[in-house]
Order: sequence, then C-alpha cells, then structure tokens
Amino acid sequence: MKFEETGLKAEIVKGVKELGFEYTMPIQEKVIEAMLEHRSDLIGIAQTGTGKTAAYGLPLIHLIDPKATKVQALILTPTRELCIQVADDLVKFSKYSKAIEVLAVYGGASIENQIRGLHKNVQLVVGTPGRLRDLIRRKKLDIKSIKTIVLDEADEMLSMGFKEELDAILTETPTDRQTLLFSATMPREIAEIAENYMNDPIEIAVGRRNVGADNVEHFYYMVNASDRYLALKRIADINPDLYGIVFCRTRKETKDVAEKLIADGYNADALHGDLSQAQRDQVMNRFRMKNLQMLVATDVAARGLDVNDLTHIINYNLPDESEVYIHRSGRTGRAGKTGICLTIIHSREKGKISNIKRMIRKEFEQKLIPSGAEICEKQLFKLIDKMEKVSVDESKIGPFLPIISKKLEWLSREDLIKHFVSLEFNRFLNYYKDAPDLNVQLRESKGRNKVQLRESKGRNQMRSKSPRQKEFSRFFINAGSQEGLEPSNLIGLINEKTKKRDIEIGRIEIMKKFSFFEVDYDYTDRIIKGFENAEYAGVKVVVELAQDKKDFGTSKRSLTKKSSKDKGKKPKKSKGKPKKTR
Repeated sequence: MKFEETGLKAEIVKGVKELGFEYTMPIQEKVIEAMLEHRSDLIGIAQTGTGKTAAYGLPLIHLIDPKATKVQALILTPTRELCIQVADDLVKFSKYSKAIEVLAVYGGASIENQIRGLHKNVQLVVGTPGRLRDLIRRKKLDIKSIKTIVLDEADEMLSMGFKEELDAILTETPTDRQTLLFSATMPREIAEIAENYMNDPIEIAVGRRNVGADNVEHFYYMVNASDRYLALKRIADINPDLYGIVFCRTRKETKDVAEKLIADGYNADALHGDLSQAQRDQVMNRFRMKNLQMLVATDVAARGLDVNDLTHIINYNLPDESEVYIHRSGRTGRAGKTGICLTIIHSREKGKISNIKRMIRKEFEQKLIPSGAEICEKQLFKLIDKMEKVSVDESKIGPFLPIISKKLEWLSREDLIKHFVSLEFNRFLNYYKDAPDLNVQLRESKGRNKVQLRESKGRNQMRSKSPRQKEFSRFFINAGSQEGLEPSNLIGLINEKTKKRDIEIGRIEIMKKFSFFEVDYDYTDRIIKGFENAEYAGVKVVVELAQDKKDFGTSKRSLTKKSSKDKGKKPKKSKGKPKKTR
C-alpha cells in the first residue's frame, strides 16, 4: 500500500516520501489502520527493524492537536540510544507538520535542560522509564491528560528490571488512554501488562510469536571451548566485509575479547557497563559511522541499540535464555535486507541449539571453521578486487610515474605481481601457515584415544557411510601424544597436507611416540604425496603405509618398510569395519 492510501495527512506523507519511503511495510499498514480507524489498544509482535517506529509514530503525529499545549502522547523506550533514535525519527516524520514539538528525556543527560524543554509546549515525549518516573515525581511532567502511551520493546524494558517504573507510570495515566505495546517476544510479564493495563487489545503480529526474522540465516560452529577466540578470528578473516556485533556473556569476557582483537590488528572495540556515558557515546558513534568493524558487547550494554546494515551477529557465547537469542539475531536482516547470525559452541551446547531451533522455527546449519588455506584465498581475492576497483587520478600520480617505472623496471610483470601480493598478504600467509583444524567433529571414547566420525552435511564436511561400503588404507605416522598430537590435530594435518577437507577418515589411534590412522582408499597416493617433507610441531614427520591388517595395537616394529619396487603402490583393499581395540 502507498502511504497516500493510508489516510495520513498530506504533510506527513510528504515528509515520509522525502525520506525515500513510498510503500508501507506490513506492520505499518496494520498499525496505522488500527490507530486511525479503531482507536483501540494494540499489541504488536514484531522484531526490531520491521518499521514499527513509523508504524506508531506516523499516526501519532496525525492525531496530535498542535493547538493543545499539554503532552498528548508518551513513548517509553528501554535505552537512551533507542530514545534518541525514536525522537529523531518523529522529528523527521513531522518536518512539514506545523507546531508539533518532540522531546527526548533520558538518564545520563542534564535533567534541568530536559525540564526547560518541557516548558516549550511539547506534545510528544519520548523517554526511558527511569528518567520519566523521576520527572513525574518532581511534578515537571504531567501525564494525567495524555491520549496515547506507547511501550516500545516492552520485553526489553522488563528484562532490564523496569517493571516497577512501568507500573508507576501506567498508573498515573488516564484510564481512557490508548495503549500500544510492541515486543519481539511474549513472555508472561508482557501478558500481565496487557491484562492489567489494556482494554481488549488487538494483536498484530508480523511473523509469529517468539520466532526469528525470516531473512536471517542461522549457522553454528563447533569447537573446543579453548579455541573459541581463534575461531572468532577465522570467522572475521573469512568475512572481510563483516560489520556486526559480537555478543559475550560477561563484562570481563567482553573486555578480554575486544582487547585481544585490537592487539591482533582487528578494527574492534567493546561496549559494556563499566564505560561512562561519554565513552559509550564515542564507541557507538565510531560504530555507526562504520569506523569499527566489530562491536563486542554484552546483552545489557547492547539493549536498545538501533544500527542499520549489520551484516553479521556473532554469538561468542550462547545466551542463557532462548528469547535473548531472538533479540540478538533480530539486529541484522532489517528493512528487507538479509543477515547472518553465527554461533560458536562446544559439543556440550548442541542441546541449546536444538532448543533455539524449536523456538524460532528456523533451520540451523553447522558450518566448518575455515582452514588457513581457505582464508588466505578469500583475503587474496579481496585484495585483488580492491586493487582493481581503486580510483586512479592521473593528474596526481602522473608526475611520479617515470621515477616509479625506472625504479621497478628490473622486475618482470610476474615478479611485480608477486611483490605486490606479498607486500599486502604476507601477514595472512605467515599466520595461517600450518594452522590446525579447529573443528570438533569427533566423539571420543572415555579412557581411549579412539574416535568415531559424526555425520554432517554441507561443503567440506566429512560424511560417514556404512563400513561395508567404504575401503580404507591404514597409515603409520611417527608422531604421537609426546609431540602433542591429538585426533583433531591429525585431521587438521591431513586436511592441510592434502588440500582437501572431505576425505573420509576412519579410525585413529594416538600412541605415545607414533600413531595410526585410516583414510579412504581412493586417496592413498594423495596422502603419501601430501606428507612428503611435512613437519609437525617443528619436527619432520614420516607417513608410511601399514601393510599388514593387524589390530590397532600394532607396534612400530610390526610395520614393514616399503622396498623401492613397492614404493608408490597402493595396498590391498580392506573391506568392512576395522576391528575395534579393546
């Protein structure tokens, strides 16, 4: 529906169209109709970024009597940031509406200035619960004659502990007021507010209750808990255009992660409760201007943030409550755009993913933490794309070209490309050289070093088949637990040396000074070739075929060295599931 067809005043439609909006979003069409035609109480179930500020803001401006000098509408928001954003939007919407005044009141700013602002015949007040209640107690804000009250992100206000303030404010307002309540989720406390303070409210739901946004994809990575930060760095490196929020559980963790990212050269900063308001504003301004790529934050610190165009939400830790996950993921994929929500978990958290999946009714895809080779390739192409698209000003660079050409004339075209790439790219090449595989895809038996592969779906993931359908080659490697070798390290080494991540791996046994492993028979030659001149933990490793088919308890002495005439030959195929070690 076009805004001209909603019944809004012409000057309001003019202001909206000037902002670049011509058609209503689903929640806007429904809320505008309910407010203008029915004047009933309303509960709106909608994620952030669905256009709900305009949904209630535009009809509020339409209904304001510019001749009245008292406050006619009150909008409550959970945080200072959202309060300022809503007030700014209302000012833009009312650009061509005469004599309508909007005021934002919130903590962390001078209350005296806000009191002076209330004396200017304000009709619309946007505020945080604590500051509004303070102004009401001081008798500086009279809300006894307001016609409409809006509770924006009501579930957030309740989770932040503002129930007492909400009760006090709602009690002060007239009983015949119109009450609008907007929430992304519907916990029990929201139902209580509706029962106690609303009259037969209409419910408008964009999507379903407690359901994630349709245009957000959900992925998770499974790593050891100790590898969580390394996984985060690889996620950032494989997504060079990432612009998002990294959610941590505690203030300390937020500080630690942000400090590590900054020390490692990432464009990041932290947002947590220990920051002063001035520090918080500085961080947020940098993030909104995209001078920061990653904002590391706690849920409390990030509440009410309204930042557009986020490409990713990264859950460094899963929240304790599934509803919080909905709030986190709803910060990306706004205004019709797509978004990605990534979660880093360890094996014991798989059940939490299942619970969230049931609640949001969306699929979660397990992805693999990218290898060093994959990251280097991605970053290299990003560098080349950047170089291709850079603007060249001949007038400025022209005078320097002769001396540059003279300086570089000894380099061939191929050597020049190599030097250019190495100058910009050596950091990644050096860092990811011999990078281990961080993915946890194994179930380890207690008291043993045997492992069993888990079935998984998607690119570069190992798929288990019936043992009777698979033929394996068995190898010896002269490294074991003494060198710190573990099943996950060995799998990472195989992936790295073969430059292939979907080779099926059978049983692995880690001994003290050596180990055995099985791989798909078809990749025998690739294993042998890949491990030529290989190193692990600074020591040269030797990988050889184990020619006999004995129990995995076989010692090194039972291995038969290959003669020169046997070298390069594949062993006889062995079918069926290898005998288990006891």
